[in-house]
Amino acid sequence: KGDLVVSRVRDFDEAGYFTWMYEGDKTFSHLMTTGLIAGFLFCTCFPIWPNFLKVFVWYLSVSLLIFIFLLVTVRAFMFLLIWILGYEFWFLPNLFDETLSFVDSFKPLYSFEKCPAGQLPYRIGVAVSFFSFCWWAVTQPSEFDGFVSAQGDFLKDLYAGTLLSDMSQQDKENIDKPKMQSLDDLLKSLETEENDPG
Repeated sequence: KGDLVVSRVRDFDEAGYFTWMYEGDKTFSHLMTTGLIAGFLFCTCFPIWPNFLKVFVWYLSVSLLIFIFLLVTVRAFMFLLIWILGYEFWFLPNLFDETLSFVDSFKPLYSFEKCPAGQLPYRIGVAVSFFSFCWWAVTQPSEFDGFVSAQGDFLKDLYAGTLLSDMSQQDKENIDKPKMQSLDDLLKSLETEENDPG
């Protein structure tokens, strides 16, 4: 008796032992592969999607981007304020740990520990800097109001879809229009060339 070893020799041997290597049911694997190919083709056809679907995907992606930005910002501010007091508090501490699975990234919900010794000078320095910035932001309302107004305009442009142009939609709408200049346009350009003294 001995162990069966996979051999690269594929010749049939009457005295040899052969076995089937069963890898289990492949139905789920085939469904996932089909879904991957269909998803790829669906995304590739983005230029010919109807406009309402493009707008939906735009709103969804912008909303997710803003949510992630706010989540990261709130986590950082919570950590900073509690760290200044001498404790380390993280909401979703494993959120950006790439070695964990998707579900494990949300476990535990929070972590709360006392800061190691020797960080008091750093905490005092960060506290002075942070509260100095807050005081400056409150006492300089004209500059800070301009910043807040610019952010509001940016968000409005982002949700309105005017931040990036959609050339594929424009090309789709103008597909039947002639690609060359009309006679009126040619005559106008000829007239401007003749009247141009240079």
